[in-house]
Amino acid sequence: MSASHSRPKVAYFYDPEVGNFHYGQLHPMKPHRLSVTHSLVLNYGLHKKMQVFRPYIASGPDMARFHSEEYIEFLQRVSPHNIQSFSKSLTHYNVGAADCPVFDGLYEFCARYTGASLEAAEKLVTEQADIAINWSGGQAHARRDCASGFSYVNDVVLAILSMLHTHERVMFVSTDAWHPSGVEEAFYTTDRVLCVSLHRHTEGFFPGSGGVDDRGHGAGTNHSINMPVSEGLDDDQITSLFVPVVAAAAERFQPSCVVYCAGAGVLSGDRLGCLNVTLEGYGRCLQAVLDIGRPLLVLGGCGDRKSTRLN
Repeated sequence: MSASHSRPKVAYFYDPEVGNFHYGQLHPMKPHRLSVTHSLVLNYGLHKKMQVFRPYIASGPDMARFHSEEYIEFLQRVSPHNIQSFSKSLTHYNVGAADCPVFDGLYEFCARYTGASLEAAEKLVTEQADIAINWSGGQAHARRDCASGFSYVNDVVLAILSMLHTHERVMFVSTDAWHPSGVEEAFYTTDRVLCVSLHRHTEGFFPGSGGVDDRGHGAGTNHSINMPVSEGLDDDQITSLFVPVVAAAAERFQPSCVVYCAGAGVLSGDRLGCLNVTLEGYGRCLQAVLDIGRPLLVLGGCGDRKSTRLN
């Protein structure tokens, strides 16, 4: 990243179509919030401080770099109009249930947010940006061959994999209220990716993974750092826990670049996260990640779209 005295080059990715998809009337995932977020960026004049890009749309082979080809083909074919003919596949791929419904444009939605994350990662790898932002990304729960937790295609894993072609070590950080289960699972046995997550971890809270003793396996031992917390976590608590852990982990791991899932599920008022962090406390977390001083990919995380505050 650029020296601290110079302004970093920031690339901001926004697809005007990505907010037009709809999971369903009662579903807490609202892609429309991405359009609302972009309106705030424009009205605050933040776009004047960044390079704004309309992102690439990912192809099937792009997504199959992590996911199975059969699963991606299924997402491409299934729709609300032919769902009855996919009854066996729906169960196999965990699609069609309440949390991961089949909706119009499902595959296109995945291709759009994934393409944005891949192109953002490319800007960092080619040193065209110091920080790259894709608020539509951060679908961290999807697994190689199935959907999970509102996530169908894991753009986080795909972005990290693309970075690993050039960078030796990638540090992944998440402050979403939900443990990034799909990302941790994908890199659980490698020492090239360090996964650091602060998340709520109480009985019955999705996804149930991310215990303090989950530290990686084989070559990946001690390359997963989980900070499970209970409901009600506040500014002082998140600062005293997250900031020193991230600093120490980065100092030890010496990453070449960083990926940050900046989900807003930890913020006070999110009725699903049930934590009590203000924007000031959240800003301290972001500053801790910036202070690592490496090229940084910022993704929206799942929490910012699970919040019910904008319903």
